[in-house]
Amino acid sequence: MSTTTLPRPADAPYAAAGALTRLINIDNGGTLTDICVIDGDQVHRTKTLTTPHDLSQCLFDGLRKVSALVYGQEDLQALLLSTAAIRYSTTQGTNALVERKGPRLGVIVGGALTVDALRKADGAPDLYDAVIGTRAVHLPAALEGDALEAATIKAVGELAAGGANRLVVSFGGANRREREAQLKRRLLRTFPPHLLGALPVLYASELVDDADDVRRTWTGLLNAFLHPAMERFLYSAEHKLRDAAAQSPLLVFRNDGHAGRVAKTIAVQTYSSGPRGGMEGSCVLAKHYGLPRLLSMDVGGTTTDIGLVDANGVRAERRGRVEGVPTSFALCDVVSAGVGGSSIIRVEDGKVRVGPESVGSAPGPACFGLGGTNATITDAFLLGGLLDPASFFGGALQIDAERARAAIRTHIGEPLKMSDDEAVAAMEAAWVAKVADALRVFTTIDADTTLAAFGGGGPFVACRVADVIGARKVLIPGHAAVFSAYGIGFSDVGHSFTRQVADAQRATLSDAIAQMSTQAERTMFGEGAQPGEYRLEWTLEEALPDGNTRAYALNGAAAPTGLQAGAALTLTLTAIKPMAQARKTGQFGGAVQPAVVNTTREVLLDGKRQALPLVRVEDQPRGVAVSLQGPAVLEEAFFTGRIDAGWTLNINAAGDILLARGTEA
Repeated sequence: MSTTTLPRPADAPYAAAGALTRLINIDNGGTLTDICVIDGDQVHRTKTLTTPHDLSQCLFDGLRKVSALVYGQEDLQALLLSTAAIRYSTTQGTNALVERKGPRLGVIVGGALTVDALRKADGAPDLYDAVIGTRAVHLPAALEGDALEAATIKAVGELAAGGANRLVVSFGGANRREREAQLKRRLLRTFPPHLLGALPVLYASELVDDADDVRRTWTGLLNAFLHPAMERFLYSAEHKLRDAAAQSPLLVFRNDGHAGRVAKTIAVQTYSSGPRGGMEGSCVLAKHYGLPRLLSMDVGGTTTDIGLVDANGVRAERRGRVEGVPTSFALCDVVSAGVGGSSIIRVEDGKVRVGPESVGSAPGPACFGLGGTNATITDAFLLGGLLDPASFFGGALQIDAERARAAIRTHIGEPLKMSDDEAVAAMEAAWVAKVADALRVFTTIDADTTLAAFGGGGPFVACRVADVIGARKVLIPGHAAVFSAYGIGFSDVGHSFTRQVADAQRATLSDAIAQMSTQAERTMFGEGAQPGEYRLEWTLEEALPDGNTRAYALNGAAAPTGLQAGAALTLTLTAIKPMAQARKTGQFGGAVQPAVVNTTREVLLDGKRQALPLVRVEDQPRGVAVSLQGPAVLEEAFFTGRIDAGWTLNINAAGDILLARGTEA
């Protein structure tokens, strides 16, 4: 696997669009949709249950809820009229791929590319069988002219008859672009797009210029699979926002860390874009607090998303993988482990098993009272006393301990002949072990590693997870429950363009630079940016024999020194328009005062129920650093965490929370 790191570009100034400074960031997850409204140092945030049958419903439900926080009463129009940018990430496409719910793809390959090569690509066999199956045709390399066109038309008919409702055409070899263009002209004449039922066709070389034929074709296939779901919802959401008086276009946040308008967005780059928002926020935290290695644990309802920030920035793959299959695009290296707050916990072969199946938001954990009967860790923490029905989810979602008890007894306690408390303890141990195992597989944990715990479930038992993996510090961001949405607020509008170049001669580079500059200018014009309002960053990438790559920053058409003769070269241009961004303040260290504790909560801890001090974040004095020795319970509107014995809780003046083990405090 070729792995590199992608540093953030130089910080952009906090500049608003016109006189507007307010930002709306939305992270649409499988269980919950998070909304974060940022205006300078002030942040308003809320959550709403995701409505999978109609994603625009949870979008507008969340916007109305957060408008009430901003204005004291619901006023969606005023919120939208005062907003400089709306950035949005969604798991809609990702979930469609995970669940294999998408179009029936057909593929036509030719030239040096074969169907067998596609199916046998790294990580591809299972995905190939699921999304393509038998809907594939190979055009022999010897076919030319009329014979090639006739064979292609026949192939389209066969694939359509076989059930394909979306096609990808890809040729292998040096003349792939010309061959695909030839077929495109003929297919447009034979199957004009204005006819009812016309098959959408994607030509792989138009999507991305990549010399690896198999990788480029899989990028096209994945994009074709994700495109319909993304297109239907995002264009619908954009139109509804415009009808509701939104003054700025909907910007789709992507896995590369940039955002762009819906019409300028490639579907495959939305894959796992929500977790990339968390990584953008983690990158800012690591830089702000001077943390050399920040290992992020974003616990949502369905998955725990794991990533790493070090001195080089966000860890990423130059050829990012989607469902294990390499693509032509750089993607953030985030692993989604099948364990979250709504993961189903059950007994198999006498052992407690966690996930990867999830009850999602509908029906949800048993305690939600929406029809769910499976046991989850949310049910366990409710029955164990960590969660309070009166304050859970900001008091907006009443949860039922008796339903949780019934689910845990049925699925854990009775099969294992355990009491309720024993069953809860066993569920916690299994859940912690699965999260910890995923963290340790992802990276090594050393003395410089701080665990960042966020998402609605990240702080639950972060101390216990840290103890298991050997981390001695845990950072819980002040906006932990909506941290991915918050992190989106550090993104700019940006687009990247790539082109294979035959060599690094000045004439070759100059020609490519001129063509790509024109392409970038047209794209950024579509984003409402004129030359001078965005910056250009040029990179020449050299493919090395060992499978890794080496990148050189370019300044003009002068070739870098040290290039290997005959190496494949890729020229990349990234155009970036700075956007309004959130501001980060606060530090740890210095004077602290004891945390305010007004009550206790009886919690199951280490096999017995104990009355622990309850530290409510909202009760702490604003702008003052506070500290407390564990054990204790930490609670704010949308997350709850247990601080175990031997750990010290520190909340700084900005509201960020540092948990330190023993002498690290």
